[in-house]
Amino acid sequence: MREVRAAYLSLGANLGNREETLREAVRRIGAAEGVEIVAVSSVYETEPWGRIDQPRFLNLAVAVETTLSPEALLALTQSIENALGRVRHERWGARTIDIDVLCFEGVERNTPELTLPHPYMTERAFVLVPLAEIAPALSVKGKTVEAWRDATGSEGVTRVTENEQQKKEPQSLS
Repeated sequence: MREVRAAYLSLGANLGNREETLREAVRRIGAAEGVEIVAVSSVYETEPWGRIDQPRFLNLAVAVETTLSPEALLALTQSIENALGRVRHERWGARTIDIDVLCFEGVERNTPELTLPHPYMTERAFVLVPLAEIAPALSVKGKTVEAWRDATGSEGVTRVTENEQQKKEPQSLS
């Protein structure tokens, strides 16, 4: 039996029925073999990052426990993106769905396919605000997610729906 590890995901959408797409992505993540959803944050509306000449995003964070490897979790999230109509035209462009693997318990990676923890997660309020809601004490790069959120601020991030799933105490990924 494979070891169960905690992992954290960031989901965003700014095209189509954003909220429904996020719900369906979360449903598919939870339905995947080897993945159990532990917590889902509220949904937040945020300004675009990178390219600002595009619609606003809806974002949320998901905590999972998984027996998948980091690469298998990435492959799962990419298959869900593809199934939900994700097309990769340009970096930081508009998209129907984006699912990022933020961090994975006990794992650091820096490969062309996957960097863990996610290289920009500590700079992005649209990642940190939802993640701090479900895992404030999670340690990333020597600081808690809550401390990173406080340092980054939450300007331009507005809660639009409350979280619907019970939270469980997150594990430390130090």
